[in-house]
Amino acid sequence: MYCSKPATRNAVLQIPTPRPREPAAEHGVRRQGPGATALAIGARRRRPGFDQLRLTYLEHLGIMDTMKLTKDLIAASAMPLILSLLEEGESYGYAIIRRVRELSGGGIAWTDGMLYPVLHRLEAQGLIQSRWGESETGRKRKYYALRAVGKKALREQKEQWSVVQQTLARLWGAQHA
Repeated sequence: MYCSKPATRNAVLQIPTPRPREPAAEHGVRRQGPGATALAIGARRRRPGFDQLRLTYLEHLGIMDTMKLTKDLIAASAMPLILSLLEEGESYGYAIIRRVRELSGGGIAWTDGMLYPVLHRLEAQGLIQSRWGESETGRKRKYYALRAVGKKALREQKEQWSVVQQTLARLWGAQHA
């Protein structure tokens, strides 16, 4: 950090300087030590006021554009959606984004910035695996596939979402009867 002394004696002005990227993390080497778990599973620190900024940013990116899904609903549904799509067969990022948009009739419009952190987290948890391959045009793509542990996790997700869906159907059905 850069510190300079202002006119008053006791006040210190601190201006943050950009942190250099960890070269080891770019090459798939995981950091060791107390923060290693958080780095491995993609956990993020909570920052006051940041969630509201993220919500606005998601709206700007078009993720919440159509139906105004809350960020919590988007986050909660990402895992079962991705696992379900990969149950159909291996796929790559852009195809997953396109398929979700197609299945939702445009109601769920993910972006790269939303999808890839979730894919990396699922991979770190051992639910999916990835491999580099070439597309028909010769471009390199990272393909994702469901692992056996991921199939088990998907079964659990289906059971949980089924309970939620049935409960809401009963509640909303009773209100409209």
